[in-house]
Amino acid sequence: MPGLKNATALVGIGQTPFAKHLPDDERTLACRAVLAALDDAGIAPGEVDALASYTMEETDEVELAKAVGFGDLTYFAKVGYGGGGSCATVALLATAIASGQATVGVAWRSRKRGSGPRPWTSTTAQLPTPAQWTRPFGLLRPVDEIGLLARRYLHEYGATRDHLFNVALACRNRANQNPAAIMYDRPLTREMYMTSRWISEPLCLYDNCLETDGALACVVVSRERARDCRRPPVYVHSAAQGLPAQHHGMVNYWNDDPLTGPAWTAARHLWKHADFTPQDVDVAQIYDAFTPLVLLSLEGYGFCGRGEGGAFTEGGALETGGRLPINTGGGGLSEAYVHGFNLITEGVKQLRGTSTAQVPGAATCLVTAGEGVPTSALLLTT
Repeated sequence: MPGLKNATALVGIGQTPFAKHLPDDERTLACRAVLAALDDAGIAPGEVDALASYTMEETDEVELAKAVGFGDLTYFAKVGYGGGGSCATVALLATAIASGQATVGVAWRSRKRGSGPRPWTSTTAQLPTPAQWTRPFGLLRPVDEIGLLARRYLHEYGATRDHLFNVALACRNRANQNPAAIMYDRPLTREMYMTSRWISEPLCLYDNCLETDGALACVVVSRERARDCRRPPVYVHSAAQGLPAQHHGMVNYWNDDPLTGPAWTAARHLWKHADFTPQDVDVAQIYDAFTPLVLLSLEGYGFCGRGEGGAFTEGGALETGGRLPINTGGGGLSEAYVHGFNLITEGVKQLRGTSTAQVPGAATCLVTAGEGVPTSALLLTT
């Protein structure tokens, strides 16, 4: 890890439009996002020799390499656990490039979740072992599992639905500034939030991320190569993954404390290899599949103490100009939900100074992957 610090840079980002339904298939969307990222970097497809993606990605390396026109690939890898793998794809590429196994890496995520099926709706497939301990008892969907954690958090620490609303509102306000966001022209009010239908109590409609069709990609190269690219480099300062002992996905049943999830494990490693602290972070892109995950992550990554995540959101702390502006493109709650990859690209935009909700002078950015599952995180710097 000491050899990874600032040794590589994100130099290209690309994305397709986001929508509830897009006509193209996932492979086509993936190709378009990757080509856009390479064009953004000023790098030809034939120079790509490394790929990293999620295990849940339907477009495989062979399909993408042929369709886009990559050269010989010398490194390719996949990361598991859905949204927990987003930042880890960049970390894999950074490690490969810093160690000399590759020179130009591409990570991507393509999904048609808005118009496609929900994976938990299949009643014919045998349940994986962890799900056999949750789904027969009514925890059918991710929202049911996170709802259980949210109920415990609200009970133990006195947090309220107003604190969850603060998260939803901050993300929606930033989406209202972002023309690419699905919720660009749809403001959110407290009344709308408080009167919306339950999805899995205590979580309502606006506590849940969007279901989206779309794709995103990024390009990683060495620090030296980055000097010759088309855009200003954004350096990978620190990277980490986290899987706590005795972890049980989403519900965390067998941990001593279910509310100290994977973020706490990842954070210890992330900050150990960083030259700055949480108090030095200018802007954060915090994984927001559900609003309670932001409260848990604020605590796990050290922005506040145990049980203080709710209070941290008060007084506009998560808004532009607040203590910690978050999810400045709208995040998974209001821009698009593509397993958190848009948080990576938004982090790059912030440090380039090109975000639609730019934090003045932003030079450090935390990006996190899914809390509640084995996770990953990045610290990005200029």
